[in-house]
Amino acid sequence: MKHALTIAGSDSSGGAGIQADLKAFSALGVYGMSVITAVTAQNTQGVTGVQEITPDMVAAQIDAIYTDINVDGVKIGMVSSAEIIKVIAERLHTYEADKVVIDTVMVSKSGCHLLKKEAKDSLKKHLLPRAYVVTPNIYEAEVLVDSKISNIEEMKLAAKEIHQLGAKFVIVKGGHLDDETCADVLFDGDEYHLFNSKRINTQHTHGTGCTFSAALAAFLAQGYDVYESTSKAKEYITEAIRHSFAVGKGVGPTHHFYKYY
Repeated sequence: MKHALTIAGSDSSGGAGIQADLKAFSALGVYGMSVITAVTAQNTQGVTGVQEITPDMVAAQIDAIYTDINVDGVKIGMVSSAEIIKVIAERLHTYEADKVVIDTVMVSKSGCHLLKKEAKDSLKKHLLPRAYVVTPNIYEAEVLVDSKISNIEEMKLAAKEIHQLGAKFVIVKGGHLDDETCADVLFDGDEYHLFNSKRINTQHTHGTGCTFSAALAAFLAQGYDVYESTSKAKEYITEAIRHSFAVGKGVGPTHHFYKYY
């Protein structure tokens, strides 16, 4: 069994963050491990509190894993401060981490800012160059390139610009575009590849970005190339959304274990 590590924030409601990542890893047959960067108080209606973990403790968690267990793939989610970003980047370098998927988590579904404004430059300078794949959604890509994105051609331009920051592959996710088709653009430095799925009419999409990036990391850990991993992750998240369900009073989660129950 392959081993995948998630470095991200904790979601007390279980729909996103570390909890979603570990569910996706388990559903896809890889052994999941975690490094918690922040504890959030949140539910299906919003985020009510965030407590960062100290950079030293983040580093200690990473050290504990890499000095004992082989890591076949890494997914990085919520990293809210420049200090935490730097320590993660340093440890990725120290341990020569490969197949690193970075989900540029910036704002929660409810609108809570999860990346401090002053941390954006650190993300671009220290972490994105360590990425095997980076997976921003439309809004996150707009922040990274300081430009509005409203169609697939603009997604392609953004992907190319983000690629220049050092990531080997860039996937700009188009689920937030107002279109019947959800198109994701993968740029490999030479060519653009489109991955399409039909939009599913549901409000229960809590944790979709976390789940997609975790699935991508899981498939990469299992040895699939980036193109097949993207296709498989896209299929997985689409079905997880199709089988999503209501939990609480707001935006419910996707169903990570839809194949089993």
